[in-house]
Amino acid sequence: MEKATETIHAGQAAIRQVLLDALGLPEWNEAFLAIDGPRETNPGTRYALRVRPGFTGELQYTVVEADRVEIVWQVPGFREVGTWTIGADSRVTHTFEQSGPLANVLRPAYRNIATIRLARLANRVRQLQLAHTA
Repeated sequence: MEKATETIHAGQAAIRQVLLDALGLPEWNEAFLAIDGPRETNPGTRYALRVRPGFTGELQYTVVEADRVEIVWQVPGFREVGTWTIGADSRVTHTFEQSGPLANVLRPAYRNIATIRLARLANRVRQLQLAHTA
């Protein structure tokens, strides 16, 4: 399991807004090329997913709570369960576990990815906050 924690200087609502924008995930998660499905995010909603280098699969939100979001995505030979826990103090912890034969091959490339994803999430939250104040 990979894990990282970072303080993102925004409220829980702003962080959740970015995490729950399924169609916007490719804007800050470079593994995702495209996501297609409904704009409204609910647990169990399935999204068509295209990831680098062009694999297709599915993404699904399995938990949507005030302080926790869990996303499962998979393509042939690869499955990831990612959890984002948002503290009242804006400390965000991201953990993920990957499985499947492709995950075993890619494991070295995913070292430190939880930290990178948190930095990209923080940047996306800042971008949206700046856009709303402009």
